Amino acid sequence: APIARAMDKKPFHIVSPLLESLSLSRAGGTRVHMKLENVQPTGSFKIRGIGHLCQEVIMQGAQALPDPPLSTGGNAGLAAAYAAKKLGLPVTVVVPSTTGPGTVRKLEELGAEVEVSGQVWDEANTRALELAETEGWVSIHPFDHPLVWQGHASLVQELKDSLDTRPDAIVLAVGGGGLLAGVVAGLRQVGWQDVPIIAAETRGAHSFHAALAAGRLVTLPHITSVAKCLGAKTVAARALECAQECQVISQVVEDTEAVRAVEQFLDDERMLVQPACGAALALLYTGRLQRLQREGRLRTPLGSVVVVVCGGASIQVAQLRALKSQLGLE
Repeated sequence: APIARAMDKKPFHIVSPLLESLSLSRAGGTRVHMKLENVQPTGSFKIRGIGHLCQEVIMQGAQALPDPPLSTGGNAGLAAAYAAKKLGLPVTVVVPSTTGPGTVRKLEELGAEVEVSGQVWDEANTRALELAETEGWVSIHPFDHPLVWQGHASLVQELKDSLDTRPDAIVLAVGGGGLLAGVVAGLRQVGWQDVPIIAAETRGAHSFHAALAAGRLVTLPHITSVAKCLGAKTVAARALECAQECQVISQVVEDTEAVRAVEQFLDDERMLVQPACGAALALLYTGRLQRLQREGRLRTPLGSVVVVVCGGASIQVAQLRALKSQLGLE
């Protein structure tokens, strides 16, 4: 059955809505379209790449069924668990101790075995690789794999199908760099490689920004940001290559700005997203687009901008309140 399901090749993600946002357009000083990845089956864009990778792994191993897949990280883990359930395969998800009980519960509801290991994503990933080695399982990396990027590239094809004209910029958040790599691959596929990408990170999870500044991969000593989903201490090498191939403008926002953006977005659009997604929204809410225009790094005037609302399944109103009080935003 799993093999038939993979051969069927119907993707696990949906074509997500693209909506114009009046409030974000007002804040950004230009027409802003939201690519709503928060309404994907698993609550984030991750299902595009992880779903594609899982299907391809099964297809390639169609003669002999591969051993249980294995993944790390919250949203990526949810995507892997969802894909494994659809394919009728067992899956183990290794998560760091910072993962909320809500996420663990969702993973278990999807039928995944959950193992908690380490404080941050990188430590959980080390444990996952150990398990893959000792148990002979298939490792599903949350962001650093060409098939993951290929899956994420579908997002840009959908933009091309929906928009009358190409956007003047795409705003997205960078954690490990998988979404960035996927969007760059997608821009190439549709002939939009000259569309600038504005990449947002929170301070304390800014491994991409640090790498760009140094001109090489940099490992942050600790992840101090509340945006744990951006918490890869080192970005994928491909993310750095993307910055050399396309115009990628890296921007760092404060945790307070990201969390304020989450709250503002909830009020404006009635959707609750994670601080990782709030980092991208904060670029619009804090007037960074206008600043980049003044600095001559973005064209003036901008015709339209797309913001990838990457979503995030592990956020509740109670957690938003806790983050606000932790950051002194009450």
